[in-house]
Amino acid sequence: MKTMALKFELVTPARLERTADVHMVTVPGAEGDFSVLEGHAPFMATLRNGSLTIYAAPGADPETIEVEGGFAEVNETGLTVLAEHIAN
Repeated sequence: MKTMALKFELVTPARLERTADVHMVTVPGAEGDFSVLEGHAPFMATLRNGSLTIYAAPGADPETIEVEGGFAEVNETGLTVLAEHIAN
């Protein structure tokens, strides 16, 4: 069974850091971690400092990126994370 891809963008004040079609992203929300898959209901959340976990495909090893502050927006086009700062 083919799964749909989630369009994911990670943006900082300096630039667009990443854009990719992925399976799932787990976001460190201010009120707790949440995971987003393709077709998720639209919403916005503030971020806390923590790990953004990206799964490129089902069962794939995750990639983590440390983020500091910002917002996440889920809409009909996908997930956009607007981070104040990311650790390289």
